[in-house]
Amino acid sequence: MTGLRSSQVAAAAGVNLQTLRYYERRGLLTEPDRSLGGHRLYPAEAVTVLRVIKAAQRLGFTLAEVADLLDAGRHRHGRRPDAGLRERAHAKLAEVEAKIADLQVIAGTLRAAVDAGCDDLVACAGEPSCPIPFATIAHETVDAGSG
Repeated sequence: MTGLRSSQVAAAAGVNLQTLRYYERRGLLTEPDRSLGGHRLYPAEAVTVLRVIKAAQRLGFTLAEVADLLDAGRHRHGRRPDAGLRERAHAKLAEVEAKIADLQVIAGTLRAAVDAGCDDLVACAGEPSCPIPFATIAHETVDAGSG
């Protein structure tokens, strides 16, 4: 029997052995053949699959999403129209763009707080010129408590 042992696959893909085993348990990697001595023997393509998994994670896909994508790739005939990489990447891109928009608002608010010289969150929240939205919340809390 030929194939790569666990340590060879893990090293080539840049993952540790625990990650390799975990992906196998999750079904992301097919269960490898065994040598006569009981050692796992992976096909060379296992390295590619591991690299693809790690790349997809860096792009923001969860392991569950990666598993679905791998499964869709294995069953190309008769798959749902929304199961392919193109549709999933489109949805992930929309999700990432929404996060970027949120982060831009946060960055703008933090920039304004730095520019305003805010050193104390509570003191700043009490100032009408505070750029942090908590100022409005602080005034509402005080007004609600006094009534």
